[in-house]
Amino acid sequence: MLETKTSPVGKLIRIVAIAFLIVGCQLQLVLSFPFQAGAAGSEQAAARDGAHDFDFDIGVWHTHIHRVLDPFSGSGESIDLDGTVTVRPVWGGRAQLEEIEADGPKGHWEGLSVFLYNPQSHQWSQSFLNSKTPVLSGGLVGEFRDGRGELYAHDTFHDRSIFVRAAWSEITPNSHRYTESYSNDGGKTWFMSFDAHKTREKDSPPSDMAAGAESMSADSDGHAFDFDLGTWHSRSSRLMHPVTGSTTWADLEGQTVVHRVWGGRANLAEYVGDGPAGHVQLLALRWFNPNTHEWNLDFATPNVGTLGEPGVGQCKNGRCEFHDQEEINGRYIWVRFSIWKISNDSAQSEQAFSEDGGKTWKTNWINKYARDKQ
Repeated sequence: MLETKTSPVGKLIRIVAIAFLIVGCQLQLVLSFPFQAGAAGSEQAAARDGAHDFDFDIGVWHTHIHRVLDPFSGSGESIDLDGTVTVRPVWGGRAQLEEIEADGPKGHWEGLSVFLYNPQSHQWSQSFLNSKTPVLSGGLVGEFRDGRGELYAHDTFHDRSIFVRAAWSEITPNSHRYTESYSNDGGKTWFMSFDAHKTREKDSPPSDMAAGAESMSADSDGHAFDFDLGTWHSRSSRLMHPVTGSTTWADLEGQTVVHRVWGGRANLAEYVGDGPAGHVQLLALRWFNPNTHEWNLDFATPNVGTLGEPGVGQCKNGRCEFHDQEEINGRYIWVRFSIWKISNDSAQSEQAFSEDGGKTWKTNWINKYARDKQ
């Protein structure tokens, strides 16, 4: 899977995410337990619905991976790995979660991918985490044509600008091929970097997403969100137009379900809420980086189909705080997300903005949670 540095694609994704935040779906809901197309032309209106293009990938697979360490060198130096890939639908089928375990000459390796579909552009995105360096990468975006899926991203490799192409081909009910290729000449030539052949082991993946599934993290900080696992009833109030001087608040009431994934290294939250503030649906991915002892959080909404750039933070004295800098209404501001446990069956979270470098903060989301015991 792609292991290059975060690409400029991430910057574009951030702009999309913040635009959505302004019109009413603040990123705070992601931290709390947890897409508007322009006028469509006739060509766009006739675009095929690709929401089920990746259904073939659902299941448990054996994978044999051939990875070329430097595709541009011509040396051919490579490594081979064998392992298991588990793919399951999540978020009511709007997304897919892929978990990879493989072993090779350099030891054990694990990966996590999130696939999201944008119903406006009819494109898929893939974002990836590597267990050895769990920093979100990829930002691959593309579509299926004539039975072949191709997703692309602009990235860097050894500090050089490249294009990356991920492709799914040779698809049958019980096997398919996944490849990644790099180009350093604007797509004129491509060099294979990653080649995986997958054969089906089981149709349905085992369900290890139960809220109480055992976490594998040996780091106490990696258990900071354990209190958040389960099903919650939420009551939220949000400031309708932050950073404008508005004093109008509106309410949402809904439910969030939080599961462990990736052997406890991450959790996935699915949120839905309704009220005068509108209808909101969110998918939140939160993962722990044991190298930095920090938590990361990211989110998607149904009509965008991509993950944004993650917020990063730490938990101290029972309170988790995440800080970020975002552009809103043409101005850069600081954003703070906070979440804390009140009791075993209740919790609260808030979002606040600062326009003066953190000297003062104005809260624009307040969320209160009660555990659903049914």
